[in-house]
Amino acid sequence: MRPVRRAGAPDTALVGASAGTDAEHSRVLVHGAHRLPSVDIDSYSLELTDAEGFTGDQANKSAFVRILDDVRKLSRQAGEDPLGSKPSAEISRKKLAGLLEKGDPHEAAVVLSAIEDFAQQLQSVIRVFLKQKSWQGTECIVVGGGLSGSRVGELAIARANIILKAEGVATDLQLLHECPDEAGLIGAAHLLPRWMLEGYEALLAADIGGTNIRAGLVELNLEKADDLSRARVLKFEDWCHREKDDVKRDEAVERLLKMLNELLDAGKKANLRLAPIIGLGCPGVIREDGSIERGAHNLPGNWESSRFNLPQLVRERISHIGKHETVVIMHNDAVIQGLSELPRLRDRAHWGVLTIGTGLGNARFSMRRSRKEQER
Repeated sequence: MRPVRRAGAPDTALVGASAGTDAEHSRVLVHGAHRLPSVDIDSYSLELTDAEGFTGDQANKSAFVRILDDVRKLSRQAGEDPLGSKPSAEISRKKLAGLLEKGDPHEAAVVLSAIEDFAQQLQSVIRVFLKQKSWQGTECIVVGGGLSGSRVGELAIARANIILKAEGVATDLQLLHECPDEAGLIGAAHLLPRWMLEGYEALLAADIGGTNIRAGLVELNLEKADDLSRARVLKFEDWCHREKDDVKRDEAVERLLKMLNELLDAGKKANLRLAPIIGLGCPGVIREDGSIERGAHNLPGNWESSRFNLPQLVRERISHIGKHETVVIMHNDAVIQGLSELPRLRDRAHWGVLTIGTGLGNARFSMRRSRKEQER
């Protein structure tokens, strides 16, 4: 880890937030809150359905694999599959990108056909979201998630944007500026009022997904930009639980705690002033008490049990960071990815995020003007 320039402000106590009960924590922070320091969340984790099931399932990673399979079947019927015998699910996005760049025309054509068909489905799904009351007037949609971080995903999203424009849809589509893996950590800092971060250099954050669990040390860089536009991930841990069969929920939680403790030790060794806060992103609808109401079906085991509370477990096992009791705040993972884009969307009144991963995460935001902006 490279050295970090230390901020000059002294440690700041977390007023009303370092007490020992969740009820006292809620005076400052609420899990899954719809009103955040800079934005209102108009909706998130919408589970839209049609005759074929969940609408989002038409535009997630599995949908792209199914489309690629269909294109390859047509190729086999016409002669030979240019991509060989390897199952589509086992062909990496890096490999597909290489075929686009250096593959023979038949290989590239198969990949391009799959991208085109996926783009058509993506723009169709976006149209469904834009018809929802909570999404009307959306000026811009940022697209994240694992697929967006690949060349295949970038092309599909750009093509979907062109299709929407050709059909007269004014909403802009754009990629997250941050790497999706890091955006899911950086965005956690935007869950907090700025005074809770003053005097600190970094915080711990984790992103629990349907394929991976990630955790990182987020450098705040508030002395360089108080809007968190210079925030970045200093150190990163990643565990792919999908690579293992029958991973239990408790095993996943233990692995998460191990990652967080290792990052905490790394922060101490680097003499970072760590905020006594851990931000968590998780799929689904998050209740105010930190339990998960619904939408966590892609995670290993039952995360929706009324007897399971991840923020409470994390706070019990990591009770203090520095001199203060730990505050744990959790929100939906798509919300947090979207929040990472906040500093670049100050001129947008209403905007959304879609995350193309194991599922299709979604959230829609309305910007709240700061007091300074209102006085101008």
